[in-house]
Amino acid sequence: MANDNQTTTTTPKPSGVGVGVSRVDRAVSPSAPGDGPAGGHTTIADGVVAKVAGIAAREVRGVYALGGGGARAFGALRSAVNADDLTQGVKVEVGETQAAADITIVVDYPTPVHEVAAAVRAAVAGAITSLVGLQVVEVNVEVNDVHLPSDDKDDDSESRVQ
Repeated sequence: MANDNQTTTTTPKPSGVGVGVSRVDRAVSPSAPGDGPAGGHTTIADGVVAKVAGIAAREVRGVYALGGGGARAFGALRSAVNADDLTQGVKVEVGETQAAADITIVVDYPTPVHEVAAAVRAAVAGAITSLVGLQVVEVNVEVNDVHLPSDDKDDDSESRVQ
């Protein structure tokens, strides 16, 4: 005999729009056959993926630097004390089998910006897939500046004056 006083309520699930929505899979998956002879689980830290993405992006012809103006200034200070941050200008989201990356770059003039962005996207996705073994769901590239050759000459002349 059913109890007529019991009610069931369901909580609506997020629609996929808004804060906290993940771009990558977050479900725990069973061990893959490649995770070792005894099974087990491999966890890859976000910092590892970010470093791989940063190195790959820096290797693309036409990329002058990674990060926004403030990050680059702070990076110059770190570089002066031999503490380069290879994740500067890189944000990643890492799931169980997938990763997404956001890369901020400065492009050398006169390299075509759209070609550099496409090359960065391909290099980052390829590096994450081949070196880390994750499926890349997206690589967003933000170009926030263009580096002019005259910028280096201005820096050199200022340093000579002092």
